[in-house]
Amino acid sequence: MNILRYAIIGTGMMGQEHLKNLALVRDIHDLPLSVVALIDPDEGMRQSALELARSLGNTEVQAYSQLSELSSDDVDAFIIVSPNFTHHAIITELLPLGKAILTEKPLCTKLSDCDDLQQQLEGYPAPFWVAMEYRYMPPTARFLERLASGEIGTLRMLSIREQRYPFLEKVGDWNRFSENTGGTLVEKCCHHFDLMRLMTGAEPVRVFASGGMDVNHLDESYEGRTPDIIDNALVIVDFDNGARGALELCMFADGAEPQEQLTAIGDKGKLDAYIPGPDRFWPDAGERHSRVVFSPRDQSQPQIDVIAVDPQLAAAGDHHGSTFYQHLRFAKAVLQGAAVEVTVSDGAKAVRMGAAAQESIRTGQVVEL
Repeated sequence: MNILRYAIIGTGMMGQEHLKNLALVRDIHDLPLSVVALIDPDEGMRQSALELARSLGNTEVQAYSQLSELSSDDVDAFIIVSPNFTHHAIITELLPLGKAILTEKPLCTKLSDCDDLQQQLEGYPAPFWVAMEYRYMPPTARFLERLASGEIGTLRMLSIREQRYPFLEKVGDWNRFSENTGGTLVEKCCHHFDLMRLMTGAEPVRVFASGGMDVNHLDESYEGRTPDIIDNALVIVDFDNGARGALELCMFADGAEPQEQLTAIGDKGKLDAYIPGPDRFWPDAGERHSRVVFSPRDQSQPQIDVIAVDPQLAAAGDHHGSTFYQHLRFAKAVLQGAAVEVTVSDGAKAVRMGAAAQESIRTGQVVEL
């Protein structure tokens, strides 16, 4: 393979973030890659992405309204950034081609579809990667590194807090309805549940959640339908190694600083990560750096790591450069045979945790996994 040729399916805000970061991976690491195809049924998004792709040096790129218009012989890797509810059908259509695939989260919106893809992907000959960008945010990566060092001792309690702005508007308003997204705790929080499994090194055994749609979208109507996506929740997860996890999500905390906080507590100390929201929502705030703080139980001085993100990576999206680091690893998996770090099983398990939390809210009962 002389050059790794990508097709991007879905060219909205996140699809264009992938475009920008692929160009950075190519230029910074001198990797032979190019985006050759953009697929999106929305003409406005498609043309906007085409102009961006060409401005980033993808000289051979073409745009298509449907995947069927593209010759698969011209592509080595597909990136799926289409609406959640389309993932299963698109992946199923692509699998016979045997090409590398990176699909945005969530893997699917239904557990049956996740199970089906796991079965279809047994023995798949090319890398299949689920895009869990939160793993690769520099403050999260540093948090994971210090957690793995064992300095907090045995992890007993883990909490993830995200206090943020509401869901953004999407083409066709598809993200206003759980039937399209899988529900907020699948759509938004599969990232967090993936991190919980990664940080605890364990599997969930039961989930209990409380949540609702209390502030956002109450006065919205789409062809006579009112949105049904929750905007706040508390979720408790028990893991099979005895660790406990908690998630706090609030999507009407637009001015919150930091936007996210990770906390791990063991028998020897406590580890925190404080992560600000996207810079574009804080245009007058000046420099805002993430911090990772270790607080030993012996009450000695806390150890503080200030995490700065390369400005050009920060400018290429809303995820602190994580999309760049993810694409670098994915490209190495395709070009050099490096390991896939987020498997179809990881993607399915994150959806299963989110779906269990949604079910717990619906029934008021603990859900056993």
